[in-house]
Amino acid sequence: MDKRVDTTRLQEMARAYTTSAVLYTALDVSLFTHVSNGANTEAALVEATQLRPVDVDRLVSCALSLDLLDWEDDHLVNTADVDAYLVEGKGRYAGAWMMFTRADVGGWFNMTQKMREPHSSKLGMYQELTVESARKYHQATSSIGFGAARRFVKTVDLSERRHLLDLGGGSGAYSITAAERFEGLKATVLDLPPVVVATQEYIADAGVEDRVATLGADFTVGEFPSPVDVVVMASNLPIYDSEIIGGVVARAFRALEAGGEMHLIGEMLNDDRRGPVDAAMWGMNELICGSEGRAHTRAECQSYFASAGFVDIEVIDFVPGILVRCVGRKP
Repeated sequence: MDKRVDTTRLQEMARAYTTSAVLYTALDVSLFTHVSNGANTEAALVEATQLRPVDVDRLVSCALSLDLLDWEDDHLVNTADVDAYLVEGKGRYAGAWMMFTRADVGGWFNMTQKMREPHSSKLGMYQELTVESARKYHQATSSIGFGAARRFVKTVDLSERRHLLDLGGGSGAYSITAAERFEGLKATVLDLPPVVVATQEYIADAGVEDRVATLGADFTVGEFPSPVDVVVMASNLPIYDSEIIGGVVARAFRALEAGGEMHLIGEMLNDDRRGPVDAAMWGMNELICGSEGRAHTRAECQSYFASAGFVDIEVIDFVPGILVRCVGRKP
């Protein structure tokens, strides 16, 4: 018997914004931090948050329904991922990252007008970055960036490499982590001039100023510093259109020594474009940010490498369902 078609899935999609709003509010009032610190009943949460009992009741009901909180006997506990990433003061706290796109919410609900009256540029919002906004941006994103970088150096052996070029490296997470992991490696983070001021602060905090340098420039134009033997471009793929990505990969190829390698890490669509949803949404986010970027498929990324002249090209799951790594070697 055919499954009956109903509106359940569509209703859930139409009201998906409510889930985000509950998470934002829980973080606003430090709900998960209070629970972790022992305010694990509704009465204790009323005192800790200074909210009305009825609003604590509403918020706890939502958090339980969303599997953010759970019951342990008669008191509340955080679920495992919440306890790991959403409790303030813990080493892996990622609350800033979860709130990173909150300011964009209004833009998402104004998408129709943005499409009918488009105003875009090559870099969109990124061309307006100041040192202070770059600092704020990377305060929100660096925890995730350094986590991905640690995965990268565990996955990719750079022990025989001498100089890494980190395109759009932001906080310098990949360069710093690689320099810490591989003793003979030096790195250069190439990013916009306001951004590298913030990058230098991360480099200084890590104590690797002698091995990680910065270069303030727009990597979408001009030739790259050479020679280098490994190039990384990570987590900024949807910001750019196909012409720019193809050009970046081609110029990276020219900058590399023979035998050198390039790694393009980002949110990539499956070739039929039926997911992952996250990759599609990051592409759509560039409408909100005012750039000309889009989501790229795995096959498209492979073609950028092939057109540039790379060989031994592979497209590999990096963080399954989220990030993909395309790698190629210069013959």
